[in-house]
Amino acid sequence: MSTTISASEVGDAGAPVVFLHGLFGQGRNFTQIAKALQPEARSLLVDLPNHGRSAWTEGFDYAEIADLVAGHLADGFAADGPVHVVGHSMGGKVAMMLALRHPELVDRLVVSDIAPASGGSLGEFEHLLDSLAAIDLSTVRRRADADAQLAERVRDERVRGFLLQNLRADGDAFRWQANLDLLRRELATIGGFPDVGDATFDHPVLWVAGERSDYVRPEHGPAMRALFPRATLVTVKGAGHWVHSEQPEAFVSVLRTFLALDEEGPARAVQG
Repeated sequence: MSTTISASEVGDAGAPVVFLHGLFGQGRNFTQIAKALQPEARSLLVDLPNHGRSAWTEGFDYAEIADLVAGHLADGFAADGPVHVVGHSMGGKVAMMLALRHPELVDRLVVSDIAPASGGSLGEFEHLLDSLAAIDLSTVRRRADADAQLAERVRDERVRGFLLQNLRADGDAFRWQANLDLLRRELATIGGFPDVGDATFDHPVLWVAGERSDYVRPEHGPAMRALFPRATLVTVKGAGHWVHSEQPEAFVSVLRTFLALDEEGPARAVQG
């Protein structure tokens, strides 16, 4: 459990909120959301293992990653008490495992466009991982070179920009900051959800779904509510899988309401 977790803070007062990103992402993907929650919230933007500036692991295991995040929080951001946790996609699964395994660290939980189940459009992520692996980094002298190669497989400029945030200059060459080999090898595990036995989390949970996404389906409801009996489902109109980037204002609105940031309520406000 010595894997280093990298994270950055936004804001210096208000309710403590932790953001966990999805596959290919980084904590900074939530910067816009975190700034919009100020000054009522101070946020921790976490780079999950094998992403961003956090260390790599030898395998992929949701329980292990949740424990690593828990250790990081217990030693710092959550040292004074439980925090709110917001997780998207893969990060949503980590967030669920964190709440189930370390409930003392989590006040309220927000799970964005993912369910505690196997499945979803893994073929899309497989295609994206294969597309990144196909880039010949030995020929890349600037980011535009990588973008040109990626455009042969990924036409959406916005998606390419999101993926290429994982590209880092290393002297005169470029390298991948994310552990792409492991992520591709463990994609089936990433797309699944582990057996957690009879564990439950009995705090309030907001379950957010994108209207145009199929990652949250009616058949997922029983499993979700068995683990999180106080879960409430909200569907964001006009959003696909990346709810927070496609409909940021709506996402901020539901966060503010659920976390009671605009009024005195059950959300714990922490100063400092």
